[in-house]
Amino acid sequence: MSRWAVILAGGVGSRFWPLSTPERPKQLMPLAGNEPLLSDAVNRLAPLVPPERTLVLTNGSLANAIRELLPDLPAANVIAEPRARGTAPALAWAASEIRSRSDATATMLSVHADWAVADAAAFRATLERAADAAERHASLVTVGVVPTRPDPGFGYIQPGEPVDGARRVARFVEKPDRTTAERMVSEGFLWNSGIFVWRVGDFLDEVRARCPEVAPALAAADRCDISAFFDSVTPISVDHGVLERSPHVLVLPGDFGWDDVGTWAALRRVRELDADGNALSGSVHAVDSTGNVVHTEGQTIVLYGVHDLVVVSRDGLTLVTTVERAADLKSLLAELPEQVRERP
Repeated sequence: MSRWAVILAGGVGSRFWPLSTPERPKQLMPLAGNEPLLSDAVNRLAPLVPPERTLVLTNGSLANAIRELLPDLPAANVIAEPRARGTAPALAWAASEIRSRSDATATMLSVHADWAVADAAAFRATLERAADAAERHASLVTVGVVPTRPDPGFGYIQPGEPVDGARRVARFVEKPDRTTAERMVSEGFLWNSGIFVWRVGDFLDEVRARCPEVAPALAAADRCDISAFFDSVTPISVDHGVLERSPHVLVLPGDFGWDDVGTWAALRRVRELDADGNALSGSVHAVDSTGNVVHTEGQTIVLYGVHDLVVVSRDGLTLVTTVERAADLKSLLAELPEQVRERP
């Protein structure tokens, strides 16, 4: 049975404004290290899946930029979604594409482009175990990350009864409040990472049986008509549309230093810090300052006696906020004049 990788690389990443823009979204930038996040994702998977069996799903406006960034990927493996419809349609299209290029027994490893992973070898080993479980039990397998903190910014998975080294999923939980997150971590819940592994035929069968938002459009996928497919689906996430409705979902725990690079504050967890706990990129001098996140392009930033700030400077525009408020940049953008908000 062949194994394929699917990397979801759409979206703009507005919580990384002003650095991230529609023309230069966060997945094309080196936020967690020296390489763009998408390059890291492809390189991390390369020992498991070769470029010819790696698909990248993205926005139409980013397809050419991604092909330039990833020259080893066949151009046809960068798939431009005509419009954003959520992860259930995206993964259903990817599964149909893999089935047409291989067959229904091919196994699909689905990840996102905007993650940081500290232990790539352990990450790959966990994906291999998940693939084995998906193939052995004809199930949809998700990898639940072992929490390192009670983070209310993530969804959670409650593991249920054991199944041959894995667990059935008892339930999925939306992002909780902090008190609930603390309780769930103490009870052995896992973070809902968005790592999914399944045989494409098994997944498409579950879409047909349980996801009326997408199932009728599969006829267009069978015809390889991507425009008709995305025109006719109802937007929905794969969690809501398929996994929460299916009795055939297993979870495996994963412990490999995973983090969702979702906000500026996340860079304190995924980047190398200076002696005072600052995550600094560019020309920055921090004196008597701790716990700050600074990214500057072309300008020099000096910090003196400040703590837990986010400072981002690019092309004459500077954002200053706190680490705590950095997760709420969508609210900020709604309040800004268009000429500032949409600045290229």
